[in-house]
Amino acid sequence: MMAAITVKNLFDGIGGVLPEEKIDNLLKTQTVRVERIVSRGHASPPDFWYDQEEEEWVLLLQGSAGLLFSGREDVVILHPGDSLLIPSHVRHRVEWTDPALDTIWLAVFFRQDEKNDQQITVNRLSAGSG
Repeated sequence: MMAAITVKNLFDGIGGVLPEEKIDNLLKTQTVRVERIVSRGHASPPDFWYDQEEEEWVLLLQGSAGLLFSGREDVVILHPGDSLLIPSHVRHRVEWTDPALDTIWLAVFFRQDEKNDQQITVNRLSAGSG
């Protein structure tokens, strides 16, 4: 007997009013968590910083966002196709997300055995690469 195969679309089930970011768990194991996050003009509260135990790799699928990292003055701007690895305990916050278009993130949280060098790199996929 074959296992059931279910196809889901990351862009489905978003509509309606979003008073807060919409976070959907897509996959969760003991070592990895995958979330779809939908932001519509949302930002971190004033003076709030994420300081996570896990590494976070994020891919922006739609919209745009600005992230601020502790110790840096420049806001890192993400556009569709941009990905970013945020090492554990690197304090960061969402400064803004697009108020006119849903900003859709795919976030993968995981733990590493060896300590990351806490370098933050934005990876941009150019059109036509592949």
